Amino acid sequence: MDAAYFEAPAPGGSRPPSPGDPGWRPKPEPIVNAPWPVAALSLGILAAYAIQSRFPLDEAAAWLAFSPQDLLHGRYRGLVTSLFAHGNWAHALMNAAFILAFGAPVARYFGPRLWGVIGFFAFYFSCGALACLGFAAVHLAFSPAEPAVLLGASGAASGLMGAASRLMGGDGERLGSLTSRPVVSMALAWVAVNALLALAPGSLIPGSGGAPVGWEAHLMGFAVGALLIAPFGWAARRR
Repeated sequence: MDAAYFEAPAPGGSRPPSPGDPGWRPKPEPIVNAPWPVAALSLGILAAYAIQSRFPLDEAAAWLAFSPQDLLHGRYRGLVTSLFAHGNWAHALMNAAFILAFGAPVARYFGPRLWGVIGFFAFYFSCGALACLGFAAVHLAFSPAEPAVLLGASGAASGLMGAASRLMGGDGERLGSLTSRPVVSMALAWVAVNALLALAPGSLIPGSGGAPVGWEAHLMGFAVGALLIAPFGWAARRR
């Protein structure tokens, strides 16, 4: 005859409090329910702009921005530093919010352990650098003589968006295919949004400060994010 065994509370122990108990209070929830690497990136963007805003924009851009012409002279610093430089507070806040929204599921996919955190940051900065290179490739191909600079983390944030679309195509714990409905629909929507940004005057775009929007970096970031989440995630989760 089979018997069912039930675990009894240890002597002197107590069960967890429930809503019907006297004095019960709901457990407070964090204001921002995001893994700490994502919160650190968002806060880092705001802190970096708080420091940057103490200097003239032209001076900050000369040190931090990415320019396609830099590549021709062997200068690669802007591939990373430009991710922490922004045109104004609206620009910095929009990118920080974008990273919070799309970075949380990606960071959870990588996991909270050391290699997961390292993999998440490596993925983020790789997306940002490749987005800058995509911007440079288009600019040097069509208007090489015209100077251009790129500021902001939107290319890297677009990479998180592309990666999140792959997770939406799966079940959150695995990646969906590149042809799954969430990936295709988000990609088409992002192309449409950036087509409007490319055609609209800069003065009508919130947070742009009247400057043109680097739509090339946005689209490149989304593409590499959707592609690179597979090898980066595999390497981090395998360890």
